[in-house]
Amino acid sequence: MIIAQISDTHIALDTPDADQRIRDFEATIADINALDPLPDVIVHTGDIVHNARQDEYAEAVRILAQARAPVYVIPGNKDDRTNLRTAFSPRGYLEPGADFVQYAIEDYPVRLIAADTLNASSNKGDFCPRRADHLIELIDAEASKPIAVLAHHPPFEVKVGPDPFNFEKPEMMDRLRRTVQHSGRVAAVFCGHVHRGTAGHVGRIQVAVMPCIATTLRKGDYPARMKTVPVYYVHRFDPAWGFSTEARIVAAE
Repeated sequence: MIIAQISDTHIALDTPDADQRIRDFEATIADINALDPLPDVIVHTGDIVHNARQDEYAEAVRILAQARAPVYVIPGNKDDRTNLRTAFSPRGYLEPGADFVQYAIEDYPVRLIAADTLNASSNKGDFCPRRADHLIELIDAEASKPIAVLAHHPPFEVKVGPDPFNFEKPEMMDRLRRTVQHSGRVAAVFCGHVHRGTAGHVGRIQVAVMPCIATTLRKGDYPARMKTVPVYYVHRFDPAWGFSTEARIVAAE
């Protein structure tokens, strides 16, 4: 199974770099569409838009409609659950009226399970007991397949960033860590949020944290020729070896 991951597109319509953010997003989707073989799915791990406005979501939906693979999204700290559901509900996988955006996709050799870490009052993450109980229910609903969990906030210390801990309270991060280790069948966790690429582990579970697609907001050191070129991740799953992750550089125009 092949999963293309994008994150932190931060679509905005009234910032000085609004056009660049849109170009970065469109170029990334075009690059994914040109992959051979084509990924089975594309996952967006949050901060789809920057101000949670409906017109921003409409632009994101327009861009994602160009994708040749199915797309699944989760909320980041800049997103709004209600407006996200309104924008993406026609795709059929989001439960209407639920308090959190958590769901499972069962159509592939690896189950995709979304974990909602959105904190409506802070850029830092939250993962409350109700979310943990629901995520355990989703994990336990099927016992034969490996699982990839999608979460916006990384569940470990990110030492390369200015703030190593990205949850409001340490116990929230610890709760997510315990939850994904609940069954022993979670093979990987895919995250965004910190706008730079890094990796880590939760127990034996590998965690990949990708840089933001919006190049004007990306953190980290890049050669001059890459400063305006988006980077996304491709995760390949092999039943014998688990996941391997490749950072893909979007082809320059």
